[in-house]
Amino acid sequence: MFTIKGQAGKDLCDSHLSVTRRDVLRVGGSGMLGMGLGSLLQMQAASAASKEAHGGPGWGKAKSIILVYLQGGPSHLDLWDPKQDAPDKVRSTFKPIDTVLPGVQVTEILPKLAKVLDKTTLIRSMSYTPNGLFNHTAAIYQMMTGYTTDKVSPSGQLEPPSPKDFPNFGSNIIRMQPTQKPMLPFVMLPRPLQESNVVGKGGTAGFLGKGFDPYTLYPDGDDMDMNKMDRIKIDDLKLRPEVYASRLERRAKLRDAINGLMPDIDRAVAKSNLNEYYDRALNLIVSGQARDAFMIERETPEVRDLYGRNTFGQSCLLARRLVEAGTKVVEVIWPKVANSDNHSWDHHTGLSDRMKNRSGPMLDQGLSGLISDLDDRGMLEETLVVAVGEFGRSPQKGISTSGNSNSADGRDHWPYCYTALVAGAGMKRGLVYGKSDKTASAPLENPVHPGELLASIYHSFGIDPETIVYNHLNQPRELVKAQKISGIFA
Repeated sequence: MFTIKGQAGKDLCDSHLSVTRRDVLRVGGSGMLGMGLGSLLQMQAASAASKEAHGGPGWGKAKSIILVYLQGGPSHLDLWDPKQDAPDKVRSTFKPIDTVLPGVQVTEILPKLAKVLDKTTLIRSMSYTPNGLFNHTAAIYQMMTGYTTDKVSPSGQLEPPSPKDFPNFGSNIIRMQPTQKPMLPFVMLPRPLQESNVVGKGGTAGFLGKGFDPYTLYPDGDDMDMNKMDRIKIDDLKLRPEVYASRLERRAKLRDAINGLMPDIDRAVAKSNLNEYYDRALNLIVSGQARDAFMIERETPEVRDLYGRNTFGQSCLLARRLVEAGTKVVEVIWPKVANSDNHSWDHHTGLSDRMKNRSGPMLDQGLSGLISDLDDRGMLEETLVVAVGEFGRSPQKGISTSGNSNSADGRDHWPYCYTALVAGAGMKRGLVYGKSDKTASAPLENPVHPGELLASIYHSFGIDPETIVYNHLNQPRELVKAQKISGIFA
């Protein structure tokens, strides 16, 4: 006997997410577990009415998002929030410089970003209190999903990715707002989220299922190979192994067979466009649009230089090309893992040299290039840009806050106060939101939890942050238990 688990619109408040093909295959003679088609369609109408009730500044302005994820936790004191009058052990070794915004300074590490802050909102009051020791994996998971996990080791490490995990916010977005083009909906590059041997935690669709996982582009070469984005090949564009073309074609044939056997149900849900998802997937395979987007060599040398000829800069350029071609979510992961050296943001030692000569210049050029290029092309109006790490760094140098050892020229993890940058898609321009205290240890005004930043992302897409989804145990869960940051929307 066929059964039906439920109607996707019931939990998602989006009228276009109605009965899926999988749901139809489960329909049986028991009245759909007591629910007739009339009740099913009535719930669709109710969910549509719920969506109409939301709105306000910034609602639905974003058509795509580029998350620049500064994995490792950059020091806010040494980048975005200098405190020149702080004690020696707190004050940055880098000099503050003026920005295009009167009275607003950043450090000398960010001269190019200083010139484009009038296109952005700088949130200087990101803050949260962690469960236990605050190490990277747990913090990354929280930032990407909006949830903490029950299983945190004494070091803050988590277990590897699991089908029971909460979904990455990008997976939620593409499920609730499927792309209308034959284009990759969600791409993660140029490497996975990682701390030590825990790879990909917070970067999957979790209990939504693998069909909503990101497409991953991880070019060959180690993290210090600055030219690996030049070696992207067309065959780097791959569907996950379990969703290859022949399988999709077989499913399409099965769909057609079921259509012939169930004409009444098909007529009842004709407006739901159940074939659309199969057609879209097959079109993606045969379309050259996605493959063309990866050909960054088609950009002029001047544009490529604008972003910086390194892995991070060219990843930001590729993100712009993907969004331009129709991708909805791109996550650019900082190309060096936490708990590593060289241009990692995890500056427990050697902060002055590593930030000034390695990580700092790459961030400054790549992110400023992305913001200015999007704005020049008129894309910033509908493209949300978010640059944030999982936390900041300790105000006092050389102390341990997470069980790690730190040199006199290093800072440990610090979730109690740090900075994020947002731009585009209905965000205010030229705003500094929130304020930290005299040592950047805690917010003085308008503290912002990472969950509130995620809620603001959902709001930008016209998605209610409190929309209910059902986990692997069929338990109701909000997308995120937080409200948007009203003050950052124009």
